[in-house]
Amino acid sequence: MPFDFERAVQDVLDSLPKQFRDAISNVEIVVEDEPPPGSHLLGLYQGVPLTKRTHWYSFALPDKISIYRGPIERMCGDDHERLNVEVRHVVLHELAHHFGISDERLEELGRY
Repeated sequence: MPFDFERAVQDVLDSLPKQFRDAISNVEIVVEDEPPPGSHLLGLYQGVPLTKRTHWYSFALPDKISIYRGPIERMCGDDHERLNVEVRHVVLHELAHHFGISDERLEELGRY
């Protein structure tokens, strides 16, 4: 049975505590096949973190979180358990950026 990548991403979002689901604001989360050429990304947050938004943000387009299927599947192969773990890690990592948590802080927390 093939791995349902989109379902795995949605399962991560559905598993979030209500307070975090409710706090996600003006962000589109999409699954894309590959990252931009020349990059080695598994996911990417593009936007203005919640901690940096001002009253001017109300005129902004939605932020975007991209989860890149190709590199994650190549890294995990056909191991569905490993795919679920890695999808969860990448989605939570990019959501952390949406909430204003930097890579440096994620490293400090042991969550990078």
